[in-house]
Parts: sequence; structure tokens; C-alpha cells
Amino acid sequence: ILMERKTHAKINRKEVMIAKLRKSCSCTPQKLKNFLMDFFPVLRWLPKYRCKEYIWGDVMSGLVIGIILVPQAIAYSLLAGLKPIYSLYTSFFANIIYFLMGTSRHVSVGIFSLISLMVGQVVDRELLLAGFDLNDDAPPALGDGSLQNDNLSNTTAFNITIVGINAECGKECYAIGIATALTFMAGVYQVLMGIFRLGFVSMYLSESVLDGFATGASLTILTAQVKYLIGIKIPRSQGHGMLVITWINIFRNISQANLCDVITSAICIVVLVTAKELGDRYKHKLKFPLPTELVVIVVATLVSHYGKLNEVYASSVSGAIPTGFIPPKVPEFNLMLRVALDALPLAIVSFVFTVSLSEMFAKKYAYTIRANQEMFAVGFCNIIPSFFHSFATSAALAKTLVKTSTGCQTQISGVISALVVLLVLLFLAPLFYSLQKCVLACIIIVSLRGALRKFRDVPARYRVNKVDTLVWVVTMSASALVSTEIGLLVGIVFSMLCIIVRTQRPRTALLGQIQDTSFYEDDSEYENLSTVPKVKIFRFEAPLYYANRNYFLKSLYRLTNLDPNLEAARRKKYEKKEKQHLKKGNHRTANGLGIGETTLQLVPKQIDFQTLVLDCSSISFLDTTGVNTLKEILKDYKNLNISVLLACCNPSVIDSLKRGGYFGKDFGCMQEMLFYSIHNAVLFAKDQK
Repeated sequence: ILMERKTHAKINRKEVMIAKLRKSCSCTPQKLKNFLMDFFPVLRWLPKYRCKEYIWGDVMSGLVIGIILVPQAIAYSLLAGLKPIYSLYTSFFANIIYFLMGTSRHVSVGIFSLISLMVGQVVDRELLLAGFDLNDDAPPALGDGSLQNDNLSNTTAFNITIVGINAECGKECYAIGIATALTFMAGVYQVLMGIFRLGFVSMYLSESVLDGFATGASLTILTAQVKYLIGIKIPRSQGHGMLVITWINIFRNISQANLCDVITSAICIVVLVTAKELGDRYKHKLKFPLPTELVVIVVATLVSHYGKLNEVYASSVSGAIPTGFIPPKVPEFNLMLRVALDALPLAIVSFVFTVSLSEMFAKKYAYTIRANQEMFAVGFCNIIPSFFHSFATSAALAKTLVKTSTGCQTQISGVISALVVLLVLLFLAPLFYSLQKCVLACIIIVSLRGALRKFRDVPARYRVNKVDTLVWVVTMSASALVSTEIGLLVGIVFSMLCIIVRTQRPRTALLGQIQDTSFYEDDSEYENLSTVPKVKIFRFEAPLYYANRNYFLKSLYRLTNLDPNLEAARRKKYEKKEKQHLKKGNHRTANGLGIGETTLQLVPKQIDFQTLVLDCSSISFLDTTGVNTLKEILKDYKNLNISVLLACCNPSVIDSLKRGGYFGKDFGCMQEMLFYSIHNAVLFAKDQK
């Protein structure tokens, strides 16, 4: 059978590009309207909002998320190395901007533990380089004045001259300057990725890499919070191996643990874990999740305030949280240059988590999102808030699950959550002055339950796929033991190497015929397969390219028990010796055999086939080396009077073979060399025999 290929019309790419540019550069009222509605999806769905049907679920989910956001925002400020007020700003602005620009109806965008950790690591590094003390309880003499910098008693300046910066700025001022510059750069990267449609970058972050990264980062987060749990004063470790160094410092200073903080932490963890477990067990009976974190924070603040735990037991507290908004400020350009490289992994992680969650919930609730618009949305959730003293944001799985479970229908719920945060910002923030830091650490650690439970899934993951488990372990270990950014890079590189190794050493097999059928399968995997006399059928389960060429040849020679090059060399050797003996008039060969016996010797016993059929069904593409390898095989086996037939080639492989001259100049022999099924090739081989 020779199927006739369709003739495809040639596309003039230059004309297509010119037409696209002309279309994109033209401006009409309708096109401007479509652009605005695409860029602000809220303009499409808000006029169609079904108020009676949706409003109750949106209000309830918004209130619940707002109540959860407040304690989490205050707690995650410890991870970012910033004051709690900045976390509240971040939660407020992110919800408003995503409401306007996001395409997902359900994801909750705001402060996220992994993103806060990545921001905090950069902030700590830059503070150290600037000469600041990373101790959280450093005296205000270093310039830790009020946020407004309007209290003369607290504006002792710290002169900084770094890469062109010469300004009077305290520790807190410099820390938020680093965070906003980092956030602005991350947002710029995300918007540029959206403009150039680079969303495909997320494809290189497999599920194993993301899970390993999240688990490794969770171990780092847990380690960073232990000192607050037990109330010891140790420096915040920086650089590679932070986890190990921190634990060494913890054990060295364990004798200085604050008993008040230890008892408080134990009580809070027991209450939080118990409430979470009960909530998970009876979630089908609860209309909305229990606001355990908020209850714990309120009770702990009251106990700390009236028990004077800070004054009597030296328990570390959150301190003053001002109300209102700080005037906006443009992020420092010179600081952007310092953190430009750090912003890249932050931008990628933030985008990947947001898009993956958006796609997951869109699939669950049967609607579509636009990944490119999601990139713009999360990018502007970073760019715009960076002018208002906020840091990087992302979608968070835990809060998104809570939103969906409490009846969320649209991003109106995000506006409600923002209003709850606004209420705290304007009126309630100073009430958290006496809140112990150990309570915030407990909230952070308990929130890591989901990521840390991944360790329980390792045996099941190993049974499903050993390579993916190895990727998870390597990514998790690198993220925890080296650093989060290096861990992410190691995970991506290692997972890609695993793919390369899989294609370099794929499965190979000789096939046998399933009795009384026209189908063929792996002879080493299935019983009762019959071999085809004088025919070997070889399958290679990977693309054939330069990296696996040698493995292809070695596997072919090993399974067929014949190396044509060695056999050809052996035959030449015997022919040469035979000619030498004939010239001397000796009718006996070097082996002491007669001439007739020598003829038999030239046809080795191990050659038990006359046709080699290559099953190309698993070969997705050929490069130049792959084409040359097949041409080499064709030539080498032809010298031994063994014909080579190709079966089940896809169109791209056939085109590569044609361009490489495998079928000759006029493709005249193509019908005798290429078959659309293995059985057709076998029947042809039998007829030729």
C-alpha cells in the first residue's frame, strides 16, 4: 500500500507577518473596546452578574477569607522580614487588582508563604550587605523609626552608600525599599512574559518539581520559625545551607529558651492542629471553616496584654502597627539593579502557582481562563502595589479551597476580603500591639501541614513512578539544604536531564507475532508469541537522534546477535586468507578445511534471519544523525544480503528520510522499503524469500 500525501499550500511567512502587524497596529473603536474588555475582564462579567444567585456566596466567602487573611498577613510578615503593616497592604491591593484583571472566578491572590520566604531571603541578604543587624529586636538607634518618619525621636538615620545610593534610611525603610524594588522587577518580568507570550516556561516546572520545591521551602520556613516558638535570640542565617546553620544555632542556644513562649506555642499548636483536624473531618457538615487563627490571635493578644507577658517574661511581641496608608513612593531604580536577578525565579514561581491553580479550578467548575491574561494580572498585582509599600503576591491553594468551599462564585468575594483588610488597616491594626511573635510562628507552621504531608505520599509516588520520585527528592533536598532559588533551578535541570536520559537509554525489544493475528508485541514481556522465520522485528521506543545513536546500534546488534561490521570484517579476513592459499596452490585453507568447507564457513551459523524489520511507531522524529544511522544500517546489512524494512513511520519521519536520501533520488524503491504496518512488512519479507 502506498498512500498519497496531501499537497500543502506554501505559506508566505513574510506576508502573514505583515498582515498580523497591520491588524495589530490598526485602531478602531471596536478594537479599542475589545482590547479594554480583554485587559479588564471584569468589564465583561460584571454587567452579567446574577446578584440574587451569587451575592450571598460571594459575601460569605469574602468575609471568611478576609478573616483568615488578617492573621496570615501579620504572621507572614515574619517570613518576609518586614513589618505586619506591609503584609496588610499587600493583601488589600492584590485582591482589588486581581478583581479587575483576573480571569479566574475562584483563586485567592494575595500573600503566600513561599513567595514571602523568597522575598525575605533577598531582604535579609541586602540588609546584611548594608551593615544592618538582622536581629528582630534591634534597638531603634539603627533608624527603625515610625513608618511615617515624622517622629523626631525615632528618626536616627543610617547613612548608606551602596551602588550610587546615598540616603538617610533606617533598617525598616531600607528593607521595604528592597522588597518593593524586588516586587516591581518581578511584575515587570511577568508583564514582559505576557507580551512575548512566554507562558510556555511554566511547562518546564513539572508537578514533581513544584511539589518538591514547596516541601523543601516549607522545611526552610519551619526552621526559620523555631526560634520564635521557643523565644531564643539567634541571628537570621543567610546564604546556602541556612537550614543546617539555623538548627545548629538553635541547639547551641536552647538553654536560653523563653518558658513563656514555649508554653504559649505548645498551647497554640495543639489548639490549631486540633481545630484543623476537626474541620477536615466534619467539613461536609460545616457551612464555612472555623476562623481558628483569628480566635487564637484575639485570645493570645488579650492574654499577652493583660498578663503583661512582654514586660514580665520578656516575650517578644509584634509591636506598634500604625493605621492608615503611607504616601506612595516610586521603587528605587538602583535597588532594582541589585535585585534584578533575584526577581526572575520569584516571577516564575508566582506566575506558575497562579496559572496552575486557575486552570485547576476552571476545569473543576467548567469554564476557561486565559493564561496570558493571568500573567498580566499577577504582573500588575506586583507592579502597582510596589508603589504602595507592598511586596510580591501569588495565588494560594489553601485560601482558594476555602473560597470554593464557602460558596464563592466570582471575584466579588475578593473585594469583600479587601474591605475586611481595609477595616483592619484603618481602625483595628493598633490592637495587635501585644500579640506574641510565637503565636504568629504557630500559625505559619500549622499552615504548612499540607506541604509537609507530602512526605507521607513518597511510597505511593515511588510505586507510580520512580524517576518522578527521584526528581521530587532532589528538588526538595536542594531547596531545603542549599536555597530555594537554587533548589528550583536544580529541580528544573534535573528533571530535564531525566528526560534526556530516558531518551538516551529507552526500551528496546525484539517483537514476536501474537498467534493467529496480525499484531506483534515484545517477546520478553509476553508469553506464547511466535517468532517469524528468517525475520527479526526490532522496536526502539524513543526518537532517534545524536544522543542515542550509539545505544540504538548496540541494542540492535545485541538483540539480533549480529554486528554487521564485525561480520563483514571477518568475511574479508577469510577471503584474503583463502586467496593467499589458492595462489600457493594449496587447496587446504588456513583452518585446515577444504574449499567447499570454507564456503560454508563464510556463512556464519548465527545469521538466522534474512530480513530486519524496524518498528518505527515510537520514533517521533529523526535528526540528521538519526537519518544517517538508518542509511548506515541499510548499507551494512545489504552487504550481508539482509534487507531492512521500515514499518509504522509517521509523516515527519518519512519526510526526514526523503530529505536525507534514504529512499534514493527518485524514491523508486520506497514501496519496497516502507510499510504502514509491521504485518505488511513481514508478508512482503515472506514473499521476497
